[in-house]
Amino acid sequence: MKHTIILAAAIFFVQVTFAQQDFKSYTATAKSAYAAGKLEDAHFALQQMLQEEEITIGKEVIKLLPPKMDSLQADIKQDHVTGNISFVGATIHRTYNTATRRAELDIINNSPLLGSLNAFLTTPMLGGLLNDGKTKTVKVQGYKARLEKEEGAEGALPSYKLEIPFNSSLVTFRIEKTSETEILTLANTIPLPQIAKLIQ
Repeated sequence: MKHTIILAAAIFFVQVTFAQQDFKSYTATAKSAYAAGKLEDAHFALQQMLQEEEITIGKEVIKLLPPKMDSLQADIKQDHVTGNISFVGATIHRTYNTATRRAELDIINNSPLLGSLNAFLTTPMLGGLLNDGKTKTVKVQGYKARLEKEEGAEGALPSYKLEIPFNSSLVTFRIEKTSETEILTLANTIPLPQIAKLIQ
């Protein structure tokens, strides 16, 4: 047990050291490019530095996610954190499986969908116009969210998609062959307040 703790601490130290080295490297590159009047290169180095920071935070967020949601087991081999194309934010992904169904959890920092989703959730008239009977506004851990029912094959249970905007991030949770009650129950096991503190 003692060796495991020491090994975990060593791995964490190495990760932090490399992250700090990358951060310092990008900062030095940005400073030297700026001093040489190469503003585009300085801007690019700063973008790289910010994206590296977002990925580091994303890796900490993924550690907070539950390893199991009722019968759905996390497939940690499919966990990944990637930088967004715009250099702003990161995408955090986890898949949960059973033998017969699947769930996916994505957290996108600085999602481009936040504006339209927040408009849907905060403007009753707009929400009413876009409501097709399969979409509704719900609350998860105090956050307003959009729940969408997706019909399955004939005779099969439907799938559901839940979108929860908070701060500058969007949590999207999808489950196959489920019910409204189940997806909301499982969504309440996601540690949203702790995640919000990390990615605010």
